[in-house]
Amino acid sequence: MKKYITYSQEVEQGMAAGKAIVALESTIISHGMPYPQNVEMARKVEQIIRDNGAVPATIAIMDGKIKIGLSEEELETLGTSKNARKTSRRDLPYVVASKEIGATTVATTMICAEIAGIKMFVTGGIGGVHRGAETTMDISADLEELASTNVAVVCAGAKSILDIGLTLEYLETKGVPVVGFQTDSFPAFYTATSAFDANFRLDEPKEVAEMLKTKWELGLNGGAIIANPIPAEFSLDEAYINDIIHTALKEADENGIKGKDVTPFLLGKVKELTEGKSLDSNIELVYNNARVGAKIAVELNNL
Repeated sequence: MKKYITYSQEVEQGMAAGKAIVALESTIISHGMPYPQNVEMARKVEQIIRDNGAVPATIAIMDGKIKIGLSEEELETLGTSKNARKTSRRDLPYVVASKEIGATTVATTMICAEIAGIKMFVTGGIGGVHRGAETTMDISADLEELASTNVAVVCAGAKSILDIGLTLEYLETKGVPVVGFQTDSFPAFYTATSAFDANFRLDEPKEVAEMLKTKWELGLNGGAIIANPIPAEFSLDEAYINDIIHTALKEADENGIKGKDVTPFLLGKVKELTEGKSLDSNIELVYNNARVGAKIAVELNNL
């Protein structure tokens, strides 16, 4: 196992000093937004985590290695690469063996974080059950990973391009707790609320840390979702964004776009139809998640 993993100097030093480490995915850099915003966003997220007392570990695959923490040059390479492969659980052995550049999804970041002993992971939004999944069986591997991998995921809920109701049903079946951080509602990425509730509400980072510690000490394997709503000033109107998503879904269907190509297509279309407002919201919610995730990680590390 060890021969496949390398740590950045910052992460290695942080671990040696007993600091809280926060994992970050890399698909948001390679597939989530255009250059140079993607690299600027990634650097700022890392800095927010440092400013809140933890050590950032952006995870990606390069040169046949799983990199836990990226250098400035590696971040730039990932952000400008035209052929970085979106790497989920099924792709991981191929991408490592073939020495391709791999950008880790939520599922793969969780796998790599657990291997590295990192308990806290910050992302934008999780994948979930796609609309129409009752016939297509299109369900994100993120949900299966949350069921079995001991990493907590701080996110702004699930992207509203998904079937949020079915996503929450799936998580319930798998026993994954969905915690609303300072909210009763389950957020829907671009919007602070949705038609659905979180399972529990916790208002302080320490309370979340205590719940996570208790979960794992009870031997209850699997992750947890810490659903942290987008700040109100960046939240888009629910009806407005839902109309746009409906249009984008229709276009994806008409163009025969399927599988893992659906999400990048829909996000691109939503960005176009919102005249860039969705990208601004996406960036702000990630910053907000980084602040909350770092604080929880520090509290968990102190327990």
